Amino acid sequence: MRRLSLLCSLLCSFICVPSFAAPVPTTMQMQSPPAEQVQIAPPVRRVDAPSPTASAEELEGRGDELRAEKFYFDALDYYRAALAKKPNSPQIYNKAGITELMTQHYRDAGKSFEHAIHADRTYADAYNNLGVIEYEAKKFGRAVRRYKQAIKIQPASASFFSNLGAAYFAEKDFVPAVTAYAQALQLDPEVFDRTSHAGVSAQLSSPDDRAHYDYVLAKLYAQIGSAERSLEYLKKAIEEGYKKVNDVYKDPEFAVLRKDSRFTELMAAKPQSIPE
Repeated sequence: MRRLSLLCSLLCSFICVPSFAAPVPTTMQMQSPPAEQVQIAPPVRRVDAPSPTASAEELEGRGDELRAEKFYFDALDYYRAALAKKPNSPQIYNKAGITELMTQHYRDAGKSFEHAIHADRTYADAYNNLGVIEYEAKKFGRAVRRYKQAIKIQPASASFFSNLGAAYFAEKDFVPAVTAYAQALQLDPEVFDRTSHAGVSAQLSSPDDRAHYDYVLAKLYAQIGSAERSLEYLKKAIEEGYKKVNDVYKDPEFAVLRKDSRFTELMAAKPQSIPE
């Protein structure tokens, strides 16, 4: 009887103990918190894979079309397929390198340009493009050497001289920079217009350097008689706060421009420096 009473007491104690099970979550608690992570999408292929029966020339041509349309990963597929059929083509290696450069795969681009040079030691474009890799890495001295190699092979390229001037300017080596830029302009008066829209931008370390750069271009354009372009770059130099802008009244390159009414109006207006 005593045992039965004890057993009943124990059963009651278990029944009366409050439950400690986790409460059922509410609707608000079941909702996931907003995502705070950034996920990079995989490279997108927009076209069919290269045909195994296509010739190297056909694959290269299709790669050119895709690169022009900015379908860079697709273009690389076609260039690599072309190289599988024509493994010693410096032109295709160079095109692949440019495409890799556009996708910021600098190491791969550098290897492609080196392959192009190995296939043809006189392929000037590849030396120049290796210079661009060095320039992007801020290794300006190495970039200068690469550009000079390209110029030695192809001395009539305005783009090579423009790149050489940019590398010298980034090193603050202004005298050879001006010489290189002058040579670029002599070969092609529109070289800087194309560079500003499609090329590698000048790596200038400070607003003063940018202002100096624009003043130098204004002087060079004035020297070759391109008044409109000279005034454009002179205006930029003033807006960027070039401290020696009054040299425009004594630099001989501006002698003819000083007689232009637009020059008088620009200097009279003196645009205020644009704050950084």
